[in-house]
Amino acid sequence: METIDRIPTSKIQRVSKILQTGAKVGVNYLKYYGDKLSTTEDDAREKLDNSNANDIYNGLKSLKGSALKVAQMLSMEKNILPKAYVDKFSLSQFSVPPLSAALVLKTFKTYFGKAPSEMFDTFNATSINAASIGQVHQAEKNGKKLAVKIQYPGVSESISSDLALIKPLAMKMFNIQGKGSDVYFKEVEEKLLDETNYVMELRESIELARACSDIKNLSFPNYYEELSSERIITMDWMEGQHLSEFAKSNENKDLANKLGQALWDFYMYQIHHLKKFHADPHPGNFLVSEGQCLTVLDFGCIKDIPDEFYLPYFELAQRKNLENPAYFKAKLYELEILRPEDSPEEINFLMSMFRELLILFTEPFQNDTFDFSNASFFNKLSDLGAQYSQNSELRNMNGNRGSRHFIYVNRTFFGLYNLLHDLKADNILIKTYLPQQ
Repeated sequence: METIDRIPTSKIQRVSKILQTGAKVGVNYLKYYGDKLSTTEDDAREKLDNSNANDIYNGLKSLKGSALKVAQMLSMEKNILPKAYVDKFSLSQFSVPPLSAALVLKTFKTYFGKAPSEMFDTFNATSINAASIGQVHQAEKNGKKLAVKIQYPGVSESISSDLALIKPLAMKMFNIQGKGSDVYFKEVEEKLLDETNYVMELRESIELARACSDIKNLSFPNYYEELSSERIITMDWMEGQHLSEFAKSNENKDLANKLGQALWDFYMYQIHHLKKFHADPHPGNFLVSEGQCLTVLDFGCIKDIPDEFYLPYFELAQRKNLENPAYFKAKLYELEILRPEDSPEEINFLMSMFRELLILFTEPFQNDTFDFSNASFFNKLSDLGAQYSQNSELRNMNGNRGSRHFIYVNRTFFGLYNLLHDLKADNILIKTYLPQQ
């Protein structure tokens, strides 16, 4: 297995790596313009997407940290990004080269002031799972099997500088406009800083697991404060199959619906009752146990929803509000999609576009039950996303649109929809708790 003996931690080292990656992307675009002269636009674009996805992923995986986490976040945008990016960036969920055993032991002692052998009866220095922020090791103490998550060195200290460096690359790759974009990058930066604070994660994990403990067919590990620190978290080792692996081989429709219902209820309870939620719904954070329950792992990314966003956001999940132009317009102002300086033409365009998007996006909420296995629903989402991402009128408007809270709320719903689609869950009881007008 490929391992990493060192991670670039200084700003100069990380700048150099990202600049190298940016240069490769620049060369790919030059090749793309040449390819358009000798082949079709679609073939040239596909070649460009494959080359960029490969070069960006290979450049970021050795850096670990926020740069790789952004790639992981983007891998969940199946309905927005080209398939080449989704396929390559999704490797950041499961297939990142881990730290070498020697670097693991050194990092552990730096964080805890003790070697693993002084704290556990056994400790496997070879990683079981490596991701963007940290990697997981198996240990044992007093006969109990444990999972020990160790944060990569230098990750927390480099978040701000990494994001500043990859911002121009991300804006170019994904057509993000410069004007007004800082607020969105700041939101991502704040969440990434939270994800590196393992003291906060430990507290949030315990609180959310306790709050959601009565949800059927859902389980959580126990967490051990005395074996955890600011950069290390120790919890129960949970046996099971990653949700994506289970979904590929499962043929039991009733089981798929049972797990899908647990997943849906988990998110709806958090969002509507707790007003905070697990905002990282990729399949690597869920296991299917032998007892056919869904196990939730990794509460590193938690998003709080303020009422000033929650109320208008979910009021627009009610079809009657989408059919009321004056009410709809007022909510778009509250959500920062419309602005006082917008022209009448811009207002009409944005109201029409978001009404079309919301009618489709909120379709599950209009039913008592919903079939997430329905491919046509996801194809429509993908087609509509592609249509507006290429819309010249939208790109020429004055800056980016929408509250910063959209980033993690929408990301979570897209991730949840895709997990349910992968499960082929076709009979999910919606049970909405939408605010009343």
